[in-house]
Amino acid sequence: MTVESTAARTSRRSAGSKAGTTGTKGTARTPAKKAAAKKAAEPQLVQLLTPEGKRVKNAEYDKYVAGVTPEELRGLYRDMVLTRRFDAEATSLQRQGELGLWASLLGQEAAQIGSGRALRDDDYVFPTYREHGVAWCRGVDPTNLLGMFRGVNNGGWDPNSNNFQLYTIVIGSQTLHATGYAMGVAKDGADSAVIAYFGDGASSQGDVAESFTFSAVYNAPVVFFCQNNQWAISEPTEKQSRVPIYQRAQGYGFPGVRVDGNDVLACLAVTRWALERARAGEGPTLVEAFTYRMGAHTTSDDPSRYRGDEERQAWEAKDPILRLRRFLETSNHADEGFFEELEAESEALGKRVREAVRAMPDPDHFAIFDNVYADGHALVDEERAQFAAYQAAFADEGGN
Repeated sequence: MTVESTAARTSRRSAGSKAGTTGTKGTARTPAKKAAAKKAAEPQLVQLLTPEGKRVKNAEYDKYVAGVTPEELRGLYRDMVLTRRFDAEATSLQRQGELGLWASLLGQEAAQIGSGRALRDDDYVFPTYREHGVAWCRGVDPTNLLGMFRGVNNGGWDPNSNNFQLYTIVIGSQTLHATGYAMGVAKDGADSAVIAYFGDGASSQGDVAESFTFSAVYNAPVVFFCQNNQWAISEPTEKQSRVPIYQRAQGYGFPGVRVDGNDVLACLAVTRWALERARAGEGPTLVEAFTYRMGAHTTSDDPSRYRGDEERQAWEAKDPILRLRRFLETSNHADEGFFEELEAESEALGKRVREAVRAMPDPDHFAIFDNVYADGHALVDEERAQFAAYQAAFADEGGN
């Protein structure tokens, strides 16, 4: 990288200003040229499947998916379809009053399934609250995810059974947990890796910056996987960062890469590369999966208040599921029978989830007083008694 002198910069700016003026002798930039210049200035991303479903070569990352079979491609497609079906059912259940809230992953299936299928069983995952596709890849029953959003449990699964931590509501804090766990993995001499998921909004949190610092200094085997869906609720990415998110890694001394987050094959390849680095003792990596949240931030959000339909429609044309289907069809890797069977399986999953949620028992109202202190506490006992009296009042009213 060369350092440009002040005089050179002044001369260049002056020439650029003259070239952009309109006149009979000027060279005014047309809208097409401006669009081309803007596209050229945008950060390049790793892409193996175009939105049209065409396979493109990449000298650096092709080797990480060279052995993917047609059966495995169909498996990736199945994962995305079933994850989307489950997600849609959860949104519907919330609208019917069966869930208190739901955070949809609509549009982010490729980023989650691609990265999730890159993991080994002994790798450890630290999610936020939207990683339903990663949970699916780790074998967590979808109905367990819904228990928390219904308010009947605090997670519903044993993290150590699937190496998949409970959902984290506090924005960005799981990156510190992942970093500490990864430091422990390194000290134990294990060759497994850790992955932490977070969004573009969380990338502005101090916890994330601190985790970058510690992971770099201690060469922790952790992959930071940022799903940049471009909206931190109503705040666009350009109001969160002056540079592309993946470039932040440079300041901490480890590599960052931007991948097409709607390309499941590219997400699989890049995550495998990053995990391989971690296991080899080469330290952390920041992966920015550039994708789009096609739905609302949560079911309490109205995205029409802060973004237009044109933007959403443009990204719907890059749908990750449609992209892989086109590739499967043009490559003769799947026939109509496969898609029909998957549709039936999808409907069966939706029905199972719906029935399971409605059959969930109410939680024990007094469970909140358990395990507050190891040896009990007089104040907790007093609060339990007060709550019991409060509950009994409702029973008395019902009896009357």
